[in-house]
Amino acid sequence: MSETLFSPYQFKGLQLNNRIVMAPMCQYSVDAKDGIPNEWHQVHYVSRAVGGTGLIVIEMTDVDPDGRITDNDLGIWSDDHIPAFSKLIDSIHAHGSKVAIQIAHAGRKAQDAEQPVAPSVVTFPGENFKTPRALTTEEVEEMVQKYADGVRRAVQAGVDAIELHGAHGYLMHQFHSKLMNHREDKYGQNLSQFGVEVIRAVKKEMPSDMPLILRVSAVEYADGGYDIDHTLEMSRAYQEAGVDMFHISSGGEGPTGQRKPGNYPGYQVPFARRFREELNVPVIAVGLLDEYALAEAVIGNGDADLVAIGRGMLRDPYWANHAALALGITKDQAGIAEQYSRGY
Repeated sequence: MSETLFSPYQFKGLQLNNRIVMAPMCQYSVDAKDGIPNEWHQVHYVSRAVGGTGLIVIEMTDVDPDGRITDNDLGIWSDDHIPAFSKLIDSIHAHGSKVAIQIAHAGRKAQDAEQPVAPSVVTFPGENFKTPRALTTEEVEEMVQKYADGVRRAVQAGVDAIELHGAHGYLMHQFHSKLMNHREDKYGQNLSQFGVEVIRAVKKEMPSDMPLILRVSAVEYADGGYDIDHTLEMSRAYQEAGVDMFHISSGGEGPTGQRKPGNYPGYQVPFARRFREELNVPVIAVGLLDEYALAEAVIGNGDADLVAIGRGMLRDPYWANHAALALGITKDQAGIAEQYSRGY
């Protein structure tokens, strides 16, 4: 019997009511520029839990103040962040969803940093981006510890899984891309070195049964960018270092060249399937999967283990509930909140 979008899912210590993931999406809504989640984040995420989402991935949360895309992004560089995240996570749990958090550093894409840092002095194209400073070898080693400290805080706050952001042109992606990493030290000689060290460091801060997810860009679209074979090579090293699951996106390293993203429903699904088959690892598919039947087909066809919904869930906090009813799941089976059941 094939799995469905509403089949329960268990992997290591993570138990989900369904296969639906809320994709991490920056809200740029921290009002005090302190990185601490506020009332907006409380309403935003908890409403998706009420709406039936199996796993909610809290948006890109940065390990350094200068590692944010903007000063209005979430951060986790201080123990002062833990209480607000604990409150948010407890509220999500109260409505039946599990929680992951995306831990990251923007690297050269940190727009509000006085001077961004990066593997090499390669500026992100665009008028809003500054020329970065190349991290020293010692600073890269210190950055690894910042990731570990961020994960320690997230675990203390009560998350059910950790997602590292290795996609979309942010710092870990920058290190494993030949377009952005021109270093001559160990972090340039082996493009997976930084990621491997981060993975090993954060695993030491995680319970043994907590999954570590890594989001990757399967291909780059800029001219001269890598293809999926390179990402698979990097990801084999990451898997050996401790990654349990991959979240498969693409692009984000700069303006597209001759190769263009499909930008049609399901265009990234073949990438996810190839990861699942070649690495024999659970995967999350993402990218224009908002149509209920398509999301169901991705699971039913064995293309991925979980489906992440982004823009569709921005439009509809109750996407999961509505998908259930459209796919013939009763309101009781879908676990629709009793307070809302009369509306169905």
